[in-house]
Amino acid sequence: MAKNKTTLPTDAELAILAVLWERGPSTVREVWESLKPQPSGYTNVLKILQIMTEKELVVRDESKRTHVYRARHHRSKTRRGLVRDLVDRAFGGSAAGLVVEALGARPASRAELAEIRKLIDEYEKELQA
Repeated sequence: MAKNKTTLPTDAELAILAVLWERGPSTVREVWESLKPQPSGYTNVLKILQIMTEKELVVRDESKRTHVYRARHHRSKTRRGLVRDLVDRAFGGSAAGLVVEALGARPASRAELAEIRKLIDEYEKELQA
């Protein structure tokens, strides 16, 4: 499947991915039971996982009677894709615009600001290397 905007996870898919990142490879029943509160029935979770398999968001192991699903990508890679899409669509490609709006929308703690400064310093060092 071609990589495009349709491969971005929906809110329901993100909830399932969060379970898979936390639990590791899981059956449909394990995912469904881990979703709290359970927003939908077992068959809805199964259908969403089937769609996620088609979108290449998860990998399905069919070697056993009960299929086991796992996230195809690490949480950080998925988050980067979502942020990249948001930056492109809402901020015209400006990472600075995203950061300004994020800091304006919810105050950051001193610890968070220190972490942000540290990340910026590390990024600048990488650019100079």
